[in-house]
Amino acid sequence: MALLSSILKPHCSSSIKGSSLTLSFLLFPNISSSFFSTLCRAHPTTPPPQPSPPPPVPKKVPFAVSAHGKTWQDPYRWMSNTDDPDLADHLNKENSYAEAFMADTQNLQRTLFSEMKSRMPAKISTPPERWGPWLYYQYIPEGKEYPVLCRRLGTEKGYVHVGTCRISPDHHFLAYTLDTKGDEQFMLQIKDLRSGCVIPKVQVDGVVSLAWAQDGKSNSSFCVDITSTKDGKFITVYLIDAANPLDGLQRVWKRVSGVQYFLEHHHGLFYVLTNAPLSENKVWSGEGYYLASCRGEDLPTSNWQNIILPSEDLSIQDMDMFDGHLVLSLSKKGFSMLCSINLPVLGDCKHQLEIDDLDPWFFALPSNLCNVVPGSNHDFHNSVYRAVLSSPVMPDVVVDYDMSSRRFSIVQQEEVRDFYDRTFPPTNQLDLNKKFGSQYQEDVQISESQRWKEYSDEYCCVRKEVISHDGVRVPLTILYSHTAWDKSQSPGLLKGYGAYGEVLDKSWCAEHLCLLDRGWVVAFADVRGGGGADSSWHKSGTGFNKLNSIYDFVSCGNYLIEEGYVHKDRLGAIGHSAGGLLVGATINMYPDLFRASILKVPFLDICNTLMDPSLPLTILDYEEFGNPQIQSKFELIFSYSPYDNISQGSCYPSMLVTASLHDPRVGFWEAAKWVAKVRESTCPRCSRSVILKTNMAGGHFGEGGRAMGSGLRGSRRNWLDSLVKSERFLPAILSRARSMGLSS
Repeated sequence: MALLSSILKPHCSSSIKGSSLTLSFLLFPNISSSFFSTLCRAHPTTPPPQPSPPPPVPKKVPFAVSAHGKTWQDPYRWMSNTDDPDLADHLNKENSYAEAFMADTQNLQRTLFSEMKSRMPAKISTPPERWGPWLYYQYIPEGKEYPVLCRRLGTEKGYVHVGTCRISPDHHFLAYTLDTKGDEQFMLQIKDLRSGCVIPKVQVDGVVSLAWAQDGKSNSSFCVDITSTKDGKFITVYLIDAANPLDGLQRVWKRVSGVQYFLEHHHGLFYVLTNAPLSENKVWSGEGYYLASCRGEDLPTSNWQNIILPSEDLSIQDMDMFDGHLVLSLSKKGFSMLCSINLPVLGDCKHQLEIDDLDPWFFALPSNLCNVVPGSNHDFHNSVYRAVLSSPVMPDVVVDYDMSSRRFSIVQQEEVRDFYDRTFPPTNQLDLNKKFGSQYQEDVQISESQRWKEYSDEYCCVRKEVISHDGVRVPLTILYSHTAWDKSQSPGLLKGYGAYGEVLDKSWCAEHLCLLDRGWVVAFADVRGGGGADSSWHKSGTGFNKLNSIYDFVSCGNYLIEEGYVHKDRLGAIGHSAGGLLVGATINMYPDLFRASILKVPFLDICNTLMDPSLPLTILDYEEFGNPQIQSKFELIFSYSPYDNISQGSCYPSMLVTASLHDPRVGFWEAAKWVAKVRESTCPRCSRSVILKTNMAGGHFGEGGRAMGSGLRGSRRNWLDSLVKSERFLPAILSRARSMGLSS
């Protein structure tokens, strides 16, 4: 956040000195626009005082890169060599410069961080969830950093990330995978829940996933993704009889590029959720997934029946199987929905069906842009489905949906502390007409006590559709305070990702209140390449269509300014991982759009990375971005690669760029190379406000601990999102830039 107030700067301009402006600008963001002037190139003046020490100047080692007849220099290539003797020293110098650069904002950072932390509940726990005879839950002990998975592992210090946890069918053992470095190399461990001891002889490294056989022996995988069907009788992707795991594997389908299969088993029937093309005698003109079933004996012939298609305005996102019910996760025009269907589905019916033909029960959800995350829901024989609901104006609420009685109950809602002594406003009722449509009203059973607590009286959350460069409408969610927001004067933060079909997380984040209460606008751009109403939204932002993601993001930024949500010189951007590529490419193309930005473990050197097949994710990323060994794809990737397209001599926004030394997904050198090249290539005064902070211990998702992003909510989303660690720098970086004379 501390970075955010410097967002509001125009790049290099005549300075107004004095430390009071730094803090007052953050706390009172409605400063007259006359305080801002034009870029330094347009108004050459006496250079302002520069901070001490100056930014590090890394060595340059000539290195020529060639591809498809094109040759270019990459003098910072040496940073990807972890054995280079100068590397550690350079990263440490960058960390020291970042600390020195931000030194005069320490009080501001402490204020913001203290506010954020004060809103965290003193006691953090999940409600117990029944599975067989046991109740399983998690909590964080008072004064500790990490969660205790009850009857499970508890760790008190150092980095730790528990990957997959599986309880044995007899409830006597816990198998789990553990990463203690941040490099996502998980070790399998098995704990005897009766004695409380970890079994030493079964520790195995490099485990991707695991599943239990019915006799209580764990099957682990070292190179393929293994999951078990919900009833525990089979292990997929290849089928393994869980009662006889040594009988061999049965392949369900050949692998086809772009086709996915999710398999479940229910009383002799296999159910598959897939986007595979239907046979010629089946009609399916839509995008995305459909559901089909097949008897076990018909599996080798792929004789799928009971084709269940979504209706015209619905898409199927996921499924979950229970003894008496099938739960479908749906999207209706980009809004999340859940429904249950009684099983079995119409016996041996061989014709195509739509969801509405199956008497679905649509779960009651809030009307305010609700984010839905499934609970654990381990118990196959349970008739209650648990979900975590949230929205930008509603704290997380755990809800149990009884699929037999078609009623729901609120189990727990997140506490928000120190909310300026304000109590929850009257909670909103379900807007059935708006959310579900009249055809679903009769299915929803609501009692007076079943209300969600939310803050829509204090904060406004609206969803707009922004017209992009090609006329496509891009969803933009905008969040601001009813009382603190000042039309056309407020600062703003635009978040984006736009890759792998992932939808931006727009669930409740108490840390945003520090910005909103100071007049900030927080906006979420669901650009193409991310998740949308169906899979076509993802496809239209991948490969040859990747530029759509960037232009969508630009359009959303311009919309915030043109519609008066944000002052034209007070817009910032933030991108994490592949979202860093989005923000970095946007800055190259439109360096005047943002006044500050945060790039967290950013994917910036995409061309060099995708040309190196030895890196862990390169081959997998060919499907998302394209294979640069193919000339046409190379030319497109090179045209938007952030590292290869830095705008020479331009005034770039203030930037906080973070990296992690043990990151297995995005090499730390991508951030280091970007910062070095930006400082070398752009306006020398502006580029001094580009800082690099490298985590020398953590991985792609940062540090561990309750306050640093790996707390209790790690299974559905971080407790105190690691983004906070960067957001609290945004007002300060913007302010720090002003005190340097980079903006007034």
